[in-house]
Amino acid sequence: MRKTNIFIISGPSGVGKDSIIKGLKKVIPVKQLVTTVSRLMRQGEKQGKPYYFITRKEFIKKIKQNEFFEYNEHYSNYYGLTWEEINKAKEKKEIRFWQTEYHGVIAAKKRLPEICAIFIDSPLEVLVKRMKRREKKIDEKIFKQRIHDVKIWIKHLDIYDYVIENKEGKLDETIKKVVNIIKKRGGKFS
Repeated sequence: MRKTNIFIISGPSGVGKDSIIKGLKKVIPVKQLVTTVSRLMRQGEKQGKPYYFITRKEFIKKIKQNEFFEYNEHYSNYYGLTWEEINKAKEKKEIRFWQTEYHGVIAAKKRLPEICAIFIDSPLEVLVKRMKRREKKIDEKIFKQRIHDVKIWIKHLDIYDYVIENKEGKLDETIKKVVNIIKKRGGKFS
């Protein structure tokens, strides 16, 4: 088992990735690799937290300039992690998390096999409830696509190093499981 300081938190919409990372930040020194996106900011977001927001045109320019470690188009927007973010993480040796979907995990494992990929799972009915709670005016087409995507994610569990269920009302338990994985895989913290 290879040691690493870079961990992927992955899973479909509604599994609680943001909540898990927010909770981790309270108990261990962890920083997030910041993904660049071509979508508009949502309420409560700002530049660099949780994403770098750029236009679609800017994103395409960066693709042509080979600035992305990994990128993908998802829900009509581009999402990608720059080489700059990866290189900073490798140099600093701090525990870093990156949120990506399964395409990102596949690409990351090809480029840096030591990256530890953790799949966060929840039952479909819980995901639906969380998505509706988070986005009151969710577009029906996007909602159906997200439900379809959950079924596709499940077909790719073999690419992950760990699978953890984030049970409703058990966020602290899920965070503890992730902390134990970090310890096991070489993440160093007091």
